[in-house]
Amino acid sequence: MYSLDNFSLDIKEGQIFGLLGPNGAGKTTLISILCGLIRPTSGSFTIDNLVYAEHVNEIKKIIGVVPQEYALYPTLTARENLLYFGSMYGLKGNDLKEKVIDSLDFLGLLKFADKRIETFSGGMKRRVNLIAGILHNPKILFLDEPTVGVDVHSKNVIIQYLKELNKTGTTIIYTSHHLSEAQDFCTHIAIVDHGKIYAEGTPKNLIETTANARNLEDVFISLTGKELRDAI
Repeated sequence: MYSLDNFSLDIKEGQIFGLLGPNGAGKTTLISILCGLIRPTSGSFTIDNLVYAEHVNEIKKIIGVVPQEYALYPTLTARENLLYFGSMYGLKGNDLKEKVIDSLDFLGLLKFADKRIETFSGGMKRRVNLIAGILHNPKILFLDEPTVGVDVHSKNVIIQYLKELNKTGTTIIYTSHHLSEAQDFCTHIAIVDHGKIYAEGTPKNLIETTANARNLEDVFISLTGKELRDAI
């Protein structure tokens, strides 16, 4: 995993911003810093005009985080999990109950609301995992591989849900190794490697300005090379 090196990034409100890069490129470090999980050793950043060093608690209230690993209690039902996570964000009463029901319904899970998470398929867990991170209507949502390991139908439902969420004003910062998905989903993209930004722009612009590139995967390989990035 690389540390960030002279890293400067400006993400506009309302964007769906993709952070793409090989394993160990520095994406997780960046996301962990922006979410307040790791303290930067130098430099600074602001989120929604709030300076991290001065307003870390305020920043945490306006962001949502959906990790790649399931952050769910397997022996609790979907409803129980979501009521618990919603209460952690300060939601309560009928407002919380309605948000849980509406979200489960939109993602096709309402009929499974009172089934234990341990009985769910990977795609179903992924959808509940997503809901848990957005019940409080965050201004900025961080997504780490939100469709990894899911079936095509679950993937389509998740992406559609995220697009609808973005239309309501939520800025999305997204990491994925699914480059075709990123090409269609993201409004802007930064390709990161060795802790540095190698390219930044809209998917269309990056493809058009890279020699012989037909798609985002061609751009990615052109910038980061073909060498395997296996690590233990």
